[in-house]
Amino acid sequence: MFIQIPRGTYDVLPEDSSIWQRIEETARKVCALFNYKEIRTPLFESTHLFQRGVGDTTDIVQKEMYNFKDRGGRDLTLRPEGTASVVRAYVEHKLFGLPDQPVKLYYIGPMFRYERPQSGRTRQFTQFGVEALGSKDPSIDAEVIALAMTFYRTIGLKKLKLVLNSLGDPESRAAHRRALIDHFKPSINEFCEDCRNRLEKNPLRILDCKKDHDHPLMATAPSIIDFLTEDSRDYFEKVKAILDEMGIAYELDPTLVRGLDYYNHTTFEIMGSSKGAISTLTGGGRYNGLVSELGGPETPGVGFALSIERLLLALEAEGISLNNEASLDCFITAIGEKARQKTPVLLHKLREAGLSADKDYMDRKVKAQFRQADRDHAKFVVVIGDEELAGDAANVKNMADGSQEEIAFSALADYLKSKIK
Repeated sequence: MFIQIPRGTYDVLPEDSSIWQRIEETARKVCALFNYKEIRTPLFESTHLFQRGVGDTTDIVQKEMYNFKDRGGRDLTLRPEGTASVVRAYVEHKLFGLPDQPVKLYYIGPMFRYERPQSGRTRQFTQFGVEALGSKDPSIDAEVIALAMTFYRTIGLKKLKLVLNSLGDPESRAAHRRALIDHFKPSINEFCEDCRNRLEKNPLRILDCKKDHDHPLMATAPSIIDFLTEDSRDYFEKVKAILDEMGIAYELDPTLVRGLDYYNHTTFEIMGSSKGAISTLTGGGRYNGLVSELGGPETPGVGFALSIERLLLALEAEGISLNNEASLDCFITAIGEKARQKTPVLLHKLREAGLSADKDYMDRKVKAQFRQADRDHAKFVVVIGDEELAGDAANVKNMADGSQEEIAFSALADYLKSKIK
């Protein structure tokens, strides 16, 4: 029986895994520069966490979550995003009680959403995200944005556009909500069923609708900017001023609302190229009410999440290759049965010395073994035959310049390490 991979998922084969490793390594290095520490949360959580944390009016909760019951009848969900899980852990482990605030965290891992698979959008995807919990200083908003931009620049992307908006405080949101209802209600029957259901529950979600985004009322909808309180407007101006001082360029977009219910104040997206088009690479913002919504004390927070799959498309669009071919320190070529018996122990000693090494396991001829050494990009080939065994020494070939030396087996590891260093 031939079993295929589930629709909307993919395999990362060895030839591509080095690219993923480099991206993840870059993410960890950039987070270390900004003093963010890694957190790892479960792949599945209580369904209730995402209903409360993400918002029951969002497409994610209504249409895209992988829900299931375990044998105990508990409602569980494969995590569709990372922020709710991080905040749950922050509350459950009382990280708000740590002396150093904000608590600055990052995560890298798979997320799951039941969506129609397309380029840059899969049912299992990998997110890199950061969360800073415990500070309402506008400079932490700017820092989170700067971290995302630094990551992309370090990877090599150049065609980036940062887009900003403010969703304001609860008072701003309430006034904007009333204006949106008044704006859309007379013609709401012209909109999709989702928008009709959202009108009273969460009219801001209408602005994020993919089906009705070309409706004329979308272009004339009230802007949140016009409803910002003085405090909200002042906060947003401070964030922009810090970004200006940092030299980070941005554009304002009053229609930017993001797809999750927990955002307020600063919200942002980073756009990039993807096969000739512009697509969203990163989304994030401030979520001051989420910790209390999940049972913790009133705590401000800000963060972002980005898709590594979309990053790969942006790298391809800009013609940037991260494929640095892995290479072996040495490959052992054995000639004859006695030599083949010698190689496993010798190979083990080289590996114990910290050298990457391999050998032929298919009893191939010498030329075929050298071809494998080439495919493995081996720096040195160690040749062992009857003559080498008799002399208790190996013939070592430098693959870069073709030079050869005879080295005693007992000195082989030290010789290779000195040459490679």
